[in-house]
Amino acid sequence: MDDCIFCKIIKGDIPCTKVWEDSETFAFLSTNPNNHGHTLVVPKKHFRNIFDMDEHSVTSLALATQKIARGVYKGVKAEGVNIIMNNEAPAGQAVFHAHIHIIPRFTNDGLHSWNKSTPYQEDEKEQIAEQIFNNVA
Repeated sequence: MDDCIFCKIIKGDIPCTKVWEDSETFAFLSTNPNNHGHTLVVPKKHFRNIFDMDEHSVTSLALATQKIARGVYKGVKAEGVNIIMNNEAPAGQAVFHAHIHIIPRFTNDGLHSWNKSTPYQEDEKEQIAEQIFNNVA
């Protein structure tokens, strides 16, 4: 996609701090990091998000994410990592090229992933589980 910022980064048209690359994936430091070492892992082929990706590309992205997460964890001496993929705007996706965030975490770093709990009503869990099951492709 000609107007995609991540496609431009992958092509070298926009500078980045590259962390890692293979034939199918590209990883670079976030320009707006939650913690130092916050890395984005993207497929080189343009996909809007996980809903558009084929199985092979999802697998390649997941395997690259695992490798890079180990590097982030050890490289910045993190105590843990969050691995997050936002899919569509309501979920926080701002750049519509599939990407995974690897965010190094440290005790008392002030980041909070989930600050809300929405309990189920009686029998609601089973109904929702069935709806999900019926729509798994």
